[in-house]
Amino acid sequence: MTSQHEATWTVDEVAAYLRVPVETLYTWRKRHYGPPAAKIGKHLRYDPADVRAWFRQQSAA
Repeated sequence: MTSQHEATWTVDEVAAYLRVPVETLYTWRKRHYGPPAAKIGKHLRYDPADVRAWFRQQSAA
């Protein structure tokens, strides 16, 4: 859940955070992998807490 003080992240912001190309995020999404995203109109938005949690899960595996 996003805190009231932290906005959702764009694909570019998530790519920068994870240090992967934007295209990688789109590929992951097609393969049902990667951090969860919500489609708002034609745009993807990510909850920063979900991205961080997903990252922690990956580094723990």
